[in-house]
Amino acid sequence: MFSNVRSVSVGVALICFAVGGMTSSASAVTLELAKKCSALMAKAYPPREPGNPAAGSAKGNGGAAQTYYQKCLANNGKVDDDTGAQGNSAGTKPK
Repeated sequence: MFSNVRSVSVGVALICFAVGGMTSSASAVTLELAKKCSALMAKAYPPREPGNPAAGSAKGNGGAAQTYYQKCLANNGKVDDDTGAQGNSAGTKPK
């Protein structure tokens, strides 16, 4: 019976070490970074009707906006202006 308790204790300890090792390597997104990326995404993908999120985006689609937001988070808020909304906002043809 004593060896049974000891083996269970060793198993629990191994699980705790494994979970502890996984959570310490993950980085958390800060509130400031989330707000910054949300503002950049709103600028790159403006809403079709302000105040109505169900109306969709004037540029691109939801998937493109989510990809832009995830890229912003991954790069700590630094995104290229060219990777934003698809299309040319100036109305001129690219060179």
